[in-house]
Amino acid sequence: MLASCGGGSHKYSNAERPPTPIVISASINDKAVSVSPRKFGAGPITLIISNQSTSSQQVTLETADDPGGSSPGVKAIETGPINPRETASVKGEVKQGTYSLKVGADGVRAARLTVGKQRASSQNDLLQP
Repeated sequence: MLASCGGGSHKYSNAERPPTPIVISASINDKAVSVSPRKFGAGPITLIISNQSTSSQQVTLETADDPGGSSPGVKAIETGPINPRETASVKGEVKQGTYSLKVGADGVRAARLTVGKQRASSQNDLLQP
């Protein structure tokens, strides 16, 4: 008796894995949004936001307006309301470009992010999903 393990092609056997997600930290106070790091490569991110302001805030990460200001940015990530002194975490994917991390409150200055070329694949990293 002979047993065989099928001879079909394996759809995902050589598929490139995406880059390993990185963590981006942000903090909101009553005057500005700050973020770290401000420059990183394109790919999946986890954005952790701490609201240190005195009011509930909704955070939006969007592409920066064009230099002429004729078109608004495109939303990449958006949170629900984050209460004062609380933290939220959202996951998303960003492409190369300039982004603005802002809140809806007037008078709170947005943070600028620069996303470079795609980060390297996690194809050869051990213990990756």
